[in-house]
Amino acid sequence: MAVRIDLHSHSTVSDGTQSPTQVVHAAARAGLDVLALTDHDTSGGWAEAQRAADEVGLVLVPGMEVSTFWRGRSVHLLVYLPDPRHPGLLERLDAVLRSRRERVPRILAKLHALGIELDLDDVLAVAPRTAAPGRPHVADAMVAAGVSATRTEAMTTYLQSGRPAFVPRTGADLVDVLGLVTEAGGVSVVAHPWGRGRPGALDVEGFAELRAHGLVGVEVDHEDHSPEQRRALRDVAREVDLVVTGGSDHHGSGKIGHDLGCHTTAVEEYERLLAHATRAARAAGRGACHPDNPASLSVVRATGTSAAGGSAPRG
Repeated sequence: MAVRIDLHSHSTVSDGTQSPTQVVHAAARAGLDVLALTDHDTSGGWAEAQRAADEVGLVLVPGMEVSTFWRGRSVHLLVYLPDPRHPGLLERLDAVLRSRRERVPRILAKLHALGIELDLDDVLAVAPRTAAPGRPHVADAMVAAGVSATRTEAMTTYLQSGRPAFVPRTGADLVDVLGLVTEAGGVSVVAHPWGRGRPGALDVEGFAELRAHGLVGVEVDHEDHSPEQRRALRDVAREVDLVVTGGSDHHGSGKIGHDLGCHTTAVEEYERLLAHATRAARAAGRGACHPDNPASLSVVRATGTSAAGGSAPRG
């Protein structure tokens, strides 16, 4: 039986609609052996997710999706296995979360000007566990109020770039975050780089530059990439020597068509990612940082036995 590895998922700690426990249990039901929880700009769901993973015998990879900017464009950075207590990384994450919180009242003011009466309490009511409310939670509040039928409709009609209630956000500098993640003993992967239009600066030369700053991989297999884009990104990854990952970008009911396991990471690429993480952790003085029994994945690949029982990555 093939090992199934999904390295991109979200819970109610950011903008998903399932708790960390529910995400992990859903991953086990979907036949996944390894899952990364990558909530936006926070490690707040890791402890709960780890308890759930221990219950169901699934390997949990602690991660986060950090909001960054590079050369004038938004770049989402998947970060795996960093020390969540690293002061520099914590400072950047706090700044991004603060920006998210400050953005919501400005969005609500624009909605008020359109005759849509929502307030911050309405948003917080649909996002009681999030580290910072954002556009998806405003969209959920609009659904709860009957303004829109779905989160997607609210986003595309009112909240996305170019729509009447859009408010731009700020983010951390990508190169700065790459350095901080390395200092924290973690590894970084650019998420869905070509999912919202043309590659722009994220071409071969751009990825090569980012690799020189510490980038380890690129998320190739993602629902927002066409088959042609995936083939082209694989060529880029091969030329630049980046790890190729895949993930569902699961948000529960908050993002349709992103079911857990719809895109996965090959075992060989996962092992490369863990090797990078181990080297980064040791260089940061943290010791090896990987699942206690990563060899179990090789056993699964060779024998077809289940990977259940693998324990979590440690920092």
